[in-house]
Amino acid sequence: MEKERRGIQSVEVGGQLLIALVDEGAPMLLRDLAQKAGMTSAKAHPYLVSFSNIGLIQQDPVSGRYELGRFALQMGLISLQLLDPVKIAIPESSELSDRIGHTVALAVLGSRGPTVVHLNESRQAIHVRMRTGTVVSIGSTATGRVFSAYLPPKLVEKLNANETSGDGIAGYTGKKLTKKELESLLTEVRRHGVARAVGEPIAGINAMSAPVFDHAGNIVLAITVIGPMGTLDPSWTGDVARELKQSAARVSERLGHSA
Repeated sequence: MEKERRGIQSVEVGGQLLIALVDEGAPMLLRDLAQKAGMTSAKAHPYLVSFSNIGLIQQDPVSGRYELGRFALQMGLISLQLLDPVKIAIPESSELSDRIGHTVALAVLGSRGPTVVHLNESRQAIHVRMRTGTVVSIGSTATGRVFSAYLPPKLVEKLNANETSGDGIAGYTGKKLTKKELESLLTEVRRHGVARAVGEPIAGINAMSAPVFDHAGNIVLAITVIGPMGTLDPSWTGDVARELKQSAARVSERLGHSA
């Protein structure tokens, strides 16, 4: 009989607060966080102080709400980067950026939406606030649209419904498409094998994004090219689209996907 492993109970108890924050996916007040973790506010507070000291959580000085801290985000990003699709795609994205001369981003689906996990910045200056850890809009960005085209519809509906102007999601415009408009847009993405955003949601910036699939045909990653409207050709059959799709196809092939 395998000997039971001995742990530290206080760590496991305090860990319920971190689990509650992750499950909620948004900043929380002390009373709500404690209740969700199954403890009193008085019991939760010392844990939160300790977690804050090591960067696992942070408290907004204005609202008083708690959220995951920088160290927790770094842990999550490292975990994401260790996933095979990301490791395989990083050198491919670097080579793609060198070939076409534009910024290339890699994104995976996080709990709040498509999340940037790697960025190859080009020498061309683009006024886009994007870094690793940035969550982008599921409906208004090229990256979001490529995920929307290949994810289960119910999940896409949920992610769309959860987007609000104040939750720090990059590229969110507040514009809601009708069901017919959305399906038309996603049908176009599937037909061409790439999504695009022309001069939106950031004026003067074009973006194109292609899906990466695993052996089971599930989308696991998006490769997105970003550049100025004057130099990034967003046509469906242009050089950028062709290079982008070929890069995504090579990563998919290494993951066992058969076109």
